[in-house]
Amino acid sequence: MANRLRTLRGRSVLITGASSGIGRALAEHAGREGARVVLVARREDTLIAVADRVRELGGEAHVIVCDVAERHKALECVERAEALLGGIDVAVINAGVGRHRMLVEHDLDDAEALLKTNVFGALYFAHALAPKMLARKSGFLVFMASVAGLLPVPGEAVYSASKFAVVGLAEALSIELEPHVHVLTVCPGAVRTDFVKQDEMDRMPEAARKTAIHPEEVARATFEALADGKTRVVVPAKLGVAVALRGVVPGLVRSGTARELAPILNRARRPSED
Repeated sequence: MANRLRTLRGRSVLITGASSGIGRALAEHAGREGARVVLVARREDTLIAVADRVRELGGEAHVIVCDVAERHKALECVERAEALLGGIDVAVINAGVGRHRMLVEHDLDDAEALLKTNVFGALYFAHALAPKMLARKSGFLVFMASVAGLLPVPGEAVYSASKFAVVGLAEALSIELEPHVHVLTVCPGAVRTDFVKQDEMDRMPEAARKTAIHPEEVARATFEALADGKTRVVVPAKLGVAVALRGVVPGLVRSGTARELAPILNRARRPSED
């Protein structure tokens, strides 16, 4: 039988990337449900504001400033969080960065930094948390991936690669760690946050911009999926159709993606007129 998170009340929850966007929405949802939350991000001022909001909503909140891409800081963060709350029941590995750029446009240092945050950051926290949860024979690990980790997205190749890695890590761990530790992979589509800069948002397909969802929808879907014992959730659910189609008719999905993104990619390929 699948593990189910039936209530958040009194549960200890760690959330990385908690200062804004999906992370903040997750924190507020947990606070509203009476959880004890450790908020992790790089920006202390915004973390403090989120913590205050969590307390207003009825939860307990603690702040840890941490760059998840730095291994020793990530491992120290887990130890501090465990000490603060006496163990972590639920960990949402959410911290990440995104870039809507073609590979040839990417500065290599920037691409490497993206991979360190999105992939190694997730690895560090999972590697530190999994043994502790296994020892207690209880726990929930949530990986915030992306639809771009299920469907390759031209124009953001490095970001897509990072999310494919996260999906692979999460779904393999789902089998490795069951039955004691439940692993959920969350794959949102476009989300209305400050995650993507405006000049890069303009390069997203019009359909993606029009159907972008709010962070609260992702937070709600995440905790509903945990309550239902799911191992993967795609948000919004209709994007799951494209994911399923890729498994059946990959060539059709590939050609459709190329056609949809052609105007944007062609603009990006033009040499600068400066």
